[in-house]
Amino acid sequence: MNALRAFEASARHVSFTLAANELGVSQAAVSRFVRILEDSLGTALFVRRQNGLELTEAGSLLAPELRSVFDRIDQLMRETQARGRVTKVLTVGIGPTLATRWLIPRLGRFTSAHPDIEIRIATGGAVAPFNEEWTCAIRLGQAPWSGFVARRLFTMDLVLVCAPERAKQLRRPADLAKISLLRVRHAPNDWSRWWAAAGLPMETLARLTPGPVFDYYGLALQAAADGLGAVLAMRAYVEEDIAIGRLTSPFPLTVPKIDAFYLIHRPGKEQDPGLKAFTDWLEAEIGEPADIKNVN
Repeated sequence: MNALRAFEASARHVSFTLAANELGVSQAAVSRFVRILEDSLGTALFVRRQNGLELTEAGSLLAPELRSVFDRIDQLMRETQARGRVTKVLTVGIGPTLATRWLIPRLGRFTSAHPDIEIRIATGGAVAPFNEEWTCAIRLGQAPWSGFVARRLFTMDLVLVCAPERAKQLRRPADLAKISLLRVRHAPNDWSRWWAAAGLPMETLARLTPGPVFDYYGLALQAAADGLGAVLAMRAYVEEDIAIGRLTSPFPLTVPKIDAFYLIHRPGKEQDPGLKAFTDWLEAEIGEPADIKNVN
């Protein structure tokens, strides 16, 4: 390896002296290493002249290939060193809408504060079974969470939104009979609770038009933005869309979401350094300590 390094540096500089300066050895040592390599290969790599060096045909062919090999070795060393600095891996299972509209916009603050933690986001769905390869999950629901340690994080209000053009048809809640009501599969009670809070009479409810059903809030919000109808969504999911005019909220009425978001994990994970850092960060983002429950 020393002989190969000596030849590569000498070929790049076309000088034993400059190669010696780069490698931190004597000129004689570089010359000796190159001679050893030439003897091993059975061919000359340099023509040695009084006024300098000149690569032979064999040397000209070997030098760039060898340089490429050393560059690759250096790259592998840097990659291995970088991987070695990541000492903790945290895998978070989370619904895709909460991930894209709440967690990911905040995630840069976590990674900046904890560069030694490799965080992996697994969007398995809001109600998918817990994957045992995950460190933890953020789930929407109600306690108890059988078999998990659960931390209640926060809840959100439900707000009605639709495309601005659709909102022109809605002067009062009863006007919802004019458009489709988009629904989310895992949140079947959102609309009934909003109707009750709005005080809509039974004859109006009978005229309401149920719209398509979507697996996730994010899909329903896309449909609403495209003019398919109105949807009830959690406030944090729509704040940016409302701010930029992509969606609008035609009525001030909101209702609290009964379900809350919980951070759940299997018992025994409490001392996991990545999970502990993530829990502390979540509490700081939310602004209050999480309510911790051991659920059997």
